[in-house]
Amino acid sequence: MNVRAGAVTGALAAALLLAAGCSSGPPPPGDRGTPPGTAAASPSPGRSAGESAPPAEGTVTVLRTVAEGLDSPWGLAPLPDGGLLVSSRDRATLTRVDERTGRTTELGTVSGVAPQGEGGLLGIALSPGFASDHMVYAYFTSASDNRIVRMLYDPKKPPKEQLGAPDTVFRGIPKGFVHNGGRIAFGPDGMLYAGTGESGERGLAQDTRSLGGKILRLTPEGEPAPGNPFPDSPVYSYGHRNVQGLAWDSRQRLFASEFGQDTWDELNTIVPGGDYGWPKAEGRSGDSRYRDPVAQWHTDQASPSGIAYADGSIWMAGLKGERLWRIPLRGTAASAAPQSFLTGEYGRLRTVAPAGDGRLWLVTSNTDGRGSPKKGDDRILEIRVT
Repeated sequence: MNVRAGAVTGALAAALLLAAGCSSGPPPPGDRGTPPGTAAASPSPGRSAGESAPPAEGTVTVLRTVAEGLDSPWGLAPLPDGGLLVSSRDRATLTRVDERTGRTTELGTVSGVAPQGEGGLLGIALSPGFASDHMVYAYFTSASDNRIVRMLYDPKKPPKEQLGAPDTVFRGIPKGFVHNGGRIAFGPDGMLYAGTGESGERGLAQDTRSLGGKILRLTPEGEPAPGNPFPDSPVYSYGHRNVQGLAWDSRQRLFASEFGQDTWDELNTIVPGGDYGWPKAEGRSGDSRYRDPVAQWHTDQASPSGIAYADGSIWMAGLKGERLWRIPLRGTAASAAPQSFLTGEYGRLRTVAPAGDGRLWLVTSNTDGRGSPKKGDDRILEIRVT
């Protein structure tokens, strides 16, 4: 088990600039001067020869509301035998939702969580060996840092007593009032990936000694994963502002969504050791030192959070944009312009996760302090996509 504050090699010089506001909330006076634009696909390097693309335009059908009345939902983890686990950022609880009846059962409160601003109990993921070990992983903000823990889930115990004590597997990720990252997921390789934010300290993103503004790749025990690009380091990619979504396509390629500052939000293809430019570049720069995004959006159209892969496309939930984006892919490039759905119908959208058979789970986020609860308490929707 690793509880180190992070590993060390390959430091890059970075300009230490003033902390910036998060694109998921209202801009400071004078900010966001760029006129509204349209979502733009970006040419992306190859590995697409011979790969087919889905239709340029897709569809979304809302099948039903699975559950409602949720409080600041953030992470979602479908259980293998049925049911959905959902985390509450502000209440620091995990709840099981019966996806057939909508009935909710609180598992318990995660001790050590210190909700503030954008921090709290954030992403969750099931252990690759969940069928035998019943471990749930969670990324949360404590009084001193952001960290990753794992907990035993025992559904045979009474409600509110079904979670074991959190066992810290990794700590030392910088925390802030904003830009805490928080999405975690186990990849096809069985390793644990975590998207972090630079906590408002821009210079951390370019410093490979820091855990802020990165995508981390860890073993389930919290050690730097074998094959990482920097020796003895958990850092997998850097130059990120605030990573909020992680998903793999059918060929096991990693994509990530990221909040921009004033102009461009991003969807990126992630490669080991890649520099994604922040704070030197935001959106498509054309600078060969930095990797350009697959697609980019003005911040009022997206403020992207969770992403999922289904039917040849990445599906991306938008917070401030209050819409669901479809980005059709050919290889690691967008094969057509991004298409939006559900604009303004359900308010802020936080998390999207595969449900199988062309369906997705979609979680709203109107009770996170920046939404409008009058649009309805937060809910989980089941949708069909093509």
